[in-house]
Amino acid sequence: MRILPLLLSLSLFFSAAWRPNVSLPRYSKAELTGRFVPRQHPHFVAIPPRYASRSGMYLRKEVWRAYQEMLQAARQAGHTLTIVSATRNWRYQAGIWNRKWQSYGPPENTRARRILRYSSMPGTSRHHWGTEVDLNALNNEYFESGAGRQLYRWLQAHAAQYGFYQPYTPFHRFRDQGYREEKWHWSYYPIAQQLERAYLHLVDYEDLRGFRGSSYARSLRVINNYVRSVEAPPPGPDSQ
Repeated sequence: MRILPLLLSLSLFFSAAWRPNVSLPRYSKAELTGRFVPRQHPHFVAIPPRYASRSGMYLRKEVWRAYQEMLQAARQAGHTLTIVSATRNWRYQAGIWNRKWQSYGPPENTRARRILRYSSMPGTSRHHWGTEVDLNALNNEYFESGAGRQLYRWLQAHAAQYGFYQPYTPFHRFRDQGYREEKWHWSYYPIAQQLERAYLHLVDYEDLRGFRGSSYARSLRVINNYVRSVEAPPPGPDSQ
């Protein structure tokens, strides 16, 4: 009888077919919280200085390829794109945070919340992931008039075609907490959504230490209220 070999073959087939994690990317906790050096990471590439406001910035290779396509389309439409910030590891983010902690002044019990309007605690920034770009200017006013406004309208209409979307929009009923609107900040959704899921699964408040005011991370629930509080991407083939 050939029933047993047939059943065994079917069992092996379905066993292989229903293992969804076989080819899924794996991310380390260090990678998710920025505790690495981008220039030493095999999946990151340096951004040529002519495309950025300064040298020494990095992105994930897939993100850089998608960004180049968007850059070319923007140029053809008459717009200029310049990356002013990209990957920021834990050490870089801690420098930003600690300087603001020092300069914002008392009262201490509200200082972290005030900084969190626009800046992330080290270990919680999407910029750790190599999927985020800040474009042209770090203020909303630039994008509200003249060439900046025209560029912003183009990004709203076309960035999703290249996988990018704006994660920090004005507050509304579905995004009523977290960082304030950042018209300059654009995220590469196809990879960022994988990293966000991994982050929420692996990272805990015990991992958010070693910077000024870190004791407020848990009481402010920064993982839920800031890491998770992002805009939903527009519908598209990579956002299903």
